[in-house]
Amino acid sequence: MKVIIIGSAHPLRGGLATYNERLARAFMQRGDDVTIYNFSLQYPVFLFPGKSQYSDAPAPKDLKIKTCINSINPFNWLKVGREIEKLKPDLVIVKFWLPFMGPCFGTILRLIKKNKHTKVVSIIDNIIPHEKRIGDRFFANYFIKPVDKFIAMSRSVLVDLDTFTTKPKLFSPHPLYDNFGNPIDKMKAKQNLSLDANMNYMLFFGFIRDYKGLDILIKAFADKRFRELNLKLIIAGEYYTDSKPYLDLIKKHNLEQYIISANDFIPDNKVADYFCAADIIVQPYKDATQSGVTQIAYHFNKPMLVTNVGGLAEIIPDGKVGYVVEPKPTKIADALIDFYLGGKEKEFSVNTAIEKQKYNWDKMIETVLN
Repeated sequence: MKVIIIGSAHPLRGGLATYNERLARAFMQRGDDVTIYNFSLQYPVFLFPGKSQYSDAPAPKDLKIKTCINSINPFNWLKVGREIEKLKPDLVIVKFWLPFMGPCFGTILRLIKKNKHTKVVSIIDNIIPHEKRIGDRFFANYFIKPVDKFIAMSRSVLVDLDTFTTKPKLFSPHPLYDNFGNPIDKMKAKQNLSLDANMNYMLFFGFIRDYKGLDILIKAFADKRFRELNLKLIIAGEYYTDSKPYLDLIKKHNLEQYIISANDFIPDNKVADYFCAADIIVQPYKDATQSGVTQIAYHFNKPMLVTNVGGLAEIIPDGKVGYVVEPKPTKIADALIDFYLGGKEKEFSVNTAIEKQKYNWDKMIETVLN
């Protein structure tokens, strides 16, 4: 097939670009002709909460990436839509994560559909955003109209979609992020990060936004039982919100010496080090649908603690590969203490290696084709 993926790709960085590039490779392995239509402008600077939208890594040589979409320029949307319409791709895939993108994507797709040939499938991260704004529902509805069918990566999003459309929709969980290299020895990973080889580490990873519950984790980690363990918390990720409340919380509980902060964007070539140095990955989210972090953890066979929100509990069997708890400091602390005092790491890691077989990319491709 001729396949076009509309969305983020290199030189943009982050989970969206990683996902689209990995999806493109999965189709290419089938022998399909794939092009990613990437953003020349994804977010205006004043709307972007991080330090940079761009990666300094070299461009992937195996992918066709056309950088041409301006998310805020309607004349650009018309040009891109007409261009893709004339190409008559068999399939267009759009990953949708934010209503802000609704006008851009919706206009481009309306023009593409004029060729009476192209099928449009959207893979939905969230149809209702974590951080709500005026106009969200209007923009989401505008996007939905030209889409033929939908894939939700969590069952909670599937339910949300039912409030927007009766069009066909399927559930297919977020596939593994298996593009960060193979697992490496824990001691080697600690050495690569200049960490104390004799210390244990748990990891909070990814862009820091308020809904991800880092404040809950800091309060949990203030539990005095942790001071009796040879343990530190690594916070690895760039702040996409005001860092002051979190830093104040660390200071309030006198946790400075027990927390390692790596608050810059973590490049792809360092992801394996952070995950492989950790004993357990902690996701104390207040609100969620699914998370790419869980799929990185699965790839590296890492136990996880997640909170019982959105779709996280769907893919983390409680007591088998980790813990599913309520988003409360005491519940998180109790589970993490059980993990360390109960010596659960080896058992959970073995189970994780088995459980992750459910999340390969072939299953996502099969769902798209179905």
